Amino acid sequence: MATNAYDCDWLPLRSRQIALTVTHSLQIELWNTIKGFEDMTSENIEHVSVKALSWDIAADIYFPPGFDKSAKYPAIISAHPIGSCKEQTAGNVYGTALADAGFVVIAFDASFQGASGGEPRFIEDPTFRVQDFSYVVDYLVTLPYVDENRIGVLGICGGGGYAINATMTERRLKAVGTVTGVNYGWLMNEAFSDYAPIAALEAMAAQRTAEARGADLRVDDVLPSSPQDATERGLTEIDLFEATEYYRTPRGQKPNGLNRSLFSHQATAVGWDAFNRAEVLLTQPLMVVVGDKPGAFGAYRTGHEIIRRAASDNKELVVVHGWSHYDLYDKPEPVSKALDKLIPFFNKNL
Repeated sequence: MATNAYDCDWLPLRSRQIALTVTHSLQIELWNTIKGFEDMTSENIEHVSVKALSWDIAADIYFPPGFDKSAKYPAIISAHPIGSCKEQTAGNVYGTALADAGFVVIAFDASFQGASGGEPRFIEDPTFRVQDFSYVVDYLVTLPYVDENRIGVLGICGGGGYAINATMTERRLKAVGTVTGVNYGWLMNEAFSDYAPIAALEAMAAQRTAEARGADLRVDDVLPSSPQDATERGLTEIDLFEATEYYRTPRGQKPNGLNRSLFSHQATAVGWDAFNRAEVLLTQPLMVVVGDKPGAFGAYRTGHEIIRRAASDNKELVVVHGWSHYDLYDKPEPVSKALDKLIPFFNKNL
């Protein structure tokens, strides 16, 4: 493993990215345990591959109880957060719950991440993330048990912003829901660049040039190694600290939920806005679920903003009082409150 040092002083203290220089083949073994929602893991799961450009997207299909392959079902695409994977909240919590409610649910790993293909690894590029949804729809419409006119999408955290953006132009998606959705472009312009996007872009450009000339890839580990490490480093902002509690402890850890990003390929995200043209293009039914404890990742503000801007006549903001961004990932009470709204929403609109 290469150990070249890179200057990352431009990164914000409250959301400090701990820079690691690694090759794209680095593999890290993590615990594969989840607490609190072990009883929600469905046995009715099929592992499938979805064709993308020149690689496959890895996905899990969650089937409802008593599944009948000769029947037609509404389907929901469940999109994971930034740096997450299909086995975490998008799949093992919301995917399972929505399948139990009667939907066929497909949770997938983003291109370049998790078990999906694509090189180099750990690219977090909104262009590819949004295109992934259309590839998944392409796959769903080939399945005889999926009603092609009843396909919706649910996105969690950054997956929510991507789901909204995809829904604007992918008209085969008939309804969109988000849980603590985040506009990743805003986040890259603000907290993830210490409100200095030009400095961040210059650093990304320099790193990409170095890599083009043969330097090792710089892959940033975007979270502290543990809650204790976060506390010792003074990284106690609510979203950052609770992300560490979720991703860096047995509560949420999964082998592919690495929270890593290829630094040199983040420039597209800095110039991206999940809500661009929402006033015109986002006409499908929309439900946005947020907690009322605002944090640096901006889900509370993001939720209010997209509800204000969306062209849809059928839209609702659900505020889950007393709970935070990461509470909505897996804690039973806030998740149940979210599902109490989302399940009727999808039943009505799909």
